[in-house]
Amino acid sequence: MIRPLVILPDPVLRQVSEPVERVDDALRRFADDMLETMYDAPGIGLAAIQIGEPRRMLVIDLAKEDEPKAPHVFINPEIVASGDGVSVYEEGCLSIPDYYAEVERPDTVTVKYLDRDGKEQVIEADGLMATCLQHEIDHLNGVLFIDHISKLKRDMVVRRFKKLARDKPLSRMAG
Repeated sequence: MIRPLVILPDPVLRQVSEPVERVDDALRRFADDMLETMYDAPGIGLAAIQIGEPRRMLVIDLAKEDEPKAPHVFINPEIVASGDGVSVYEEGCLSIPDYYAEVERPDTVTVKYLDRDGKEQVIEADGLMATCLQHEIDHLNGVLFIDHISKLKRDMVVRRFKKLARDKPLSRMAG
């Protein structure tokens, strides 16, 4: 089942997500739904809060269109270390359609999480995976990528976002 991506009110997007208590078949089905929704959007990452579920869970797939899918499910992800270097990527977000900005983040991260079988894992990520993990974990903590840009740019996009939300409440978003 593809879940609709909706334009959520800012307070909902800024809600801190609750830890997942149990990894079971229902949660795995939810992860599959999240992946389907992300692919349909289309996007490369999706946090559960973006579809109105405040759970500490996210999915990522960085495979290019001509490559086989390579989905990753992260349950209760936690950044346990960040590199000293800096990386700058132009980021966008399915929750803030049609807006992109360069964001500076640590170039590497170490993330501890549970996989879809409930087993603890650790990933040391760099490049786009590091950026994507930080972006999606920010969502789980109530932080948006626009919080990493200048106040002037952020105020402009927030005004545009609020107008869009007023004009199309709870509508299907274009990614």
